[in-house]
Amino acid sequence: MDLTILMYLTRDAITTGAIYALLGVALVLVFAVTRVIFVPQGEFIAFAALSLVAFEEGRTPGTAELLVMLGVLAAASSLYRLRRELSLATVLRLLSTELIPPLLILAVVLKIAPMKLGFAVSIPLTVIMIVLMGTALYRIVFEPLAQASVLVLLIAAFGVHMVLVGLGLYFFGPEGFRTKPYTEISFSFGPINVNLQDLIVLAISVALMIGLWWFFAWTRPGKALRASAVNRVGASLVGIPTERTGQIAFGLAAAIGAISGVLIAPVTTVYYDTGFVIGLKGLVAAVLGNLASYPLAVLAAFMIAGTESTASFWASSYKEVIVFLLIVPVLLWRSLVSAHVEEDEE
Repeated sequence: MDLTILMYLTRDAITTGAIYALLGVALVLVFAVTRVIFVPQGEFIAFAALSLVAFEEGRTPGTAELLVMLGVLAAASSLYRLRRELSLATVLRLLSTELIPPLLILAVVLKIAPMKLGFAVSIPLTVIMIVLMGTALYRIVFEPLAQASVLVLLIAAFGVHMVLVGLGLYFFGPEGFRTKPYTEISFSFGPINVNLQDLIVLAISVALMIGLWWFFAWTRPGKALRASAVNRVGASLVGIPTERTGQIAFGLAAAIGAISGVLIAPVTTVYYDTGFVIGLKGLVAAVLGNLASYPLAVLAAFMIAGTESTASFWASSYKEVIVFLLIVPVLLWRSLVSAHVEEDEE
């Protein structure tokens, strides 16, 4: 391996690591607030990228139709949970919050999609759809299971992943797609060429992470999320609506996934099931960060990207195996040093 190859591998690792870092941060955020190891985080990426492709081709993305389906399920789930205290005002409120936004989005998308108005319109619409998708999934699946064990929540997350993969195949088909490049500008950096598009990915990723730091450190919703992460029961006792913090966490995670999908859409070909492998690498970064530390998750993400980039040169057939093996010594070490508590049999 000469210096030129090393520089190319480093460039690829930095760009890929920025995406993995965003995923790792999103997974740590969701787990800290809701105790959900959100396996389908990568599906937000795939749905966002494929929705953007549909807009570019003048087609209505299936995500808009999926939102209406999720809105109906969310309204039905909320009505069932509140069945003992239903009133006309409650029904109208649920319908206005659960059904009207998806229907409005569908109407807008049906009108705008054939016009091919470009990224300035399609990107915001895509992000809005994925955010609504994330909050709806929380209300349908995870809010009713808020008091369940981490294992039950993990099983539910795997169930959501399998359903979303099937829906992705139904709405987008088995073919892979990518959008046209955002920019064709490139410049030389020593012996290698650097695309401006790669720098945009890195810059937006860094800006998002700084924005998240500011959100958690200086805003009331961010502080409420931190309080819920530290002590959910204590947060509810002091008046923080923990069910709302769960929706905010899932909404933020969905927004991060949507932006990540927008960033990779012109860089790589995306299939309906692409999100799973990408999401698993983000999960490895989050686990290496102990599912609690944002800086460690970011550092782990760049380490994973560097390992993957190097393995793709030396042993491309085994690069995925090598990446996922990184998690084994960490889990083994934690199993040896952590205290084990046996549950009493009833």
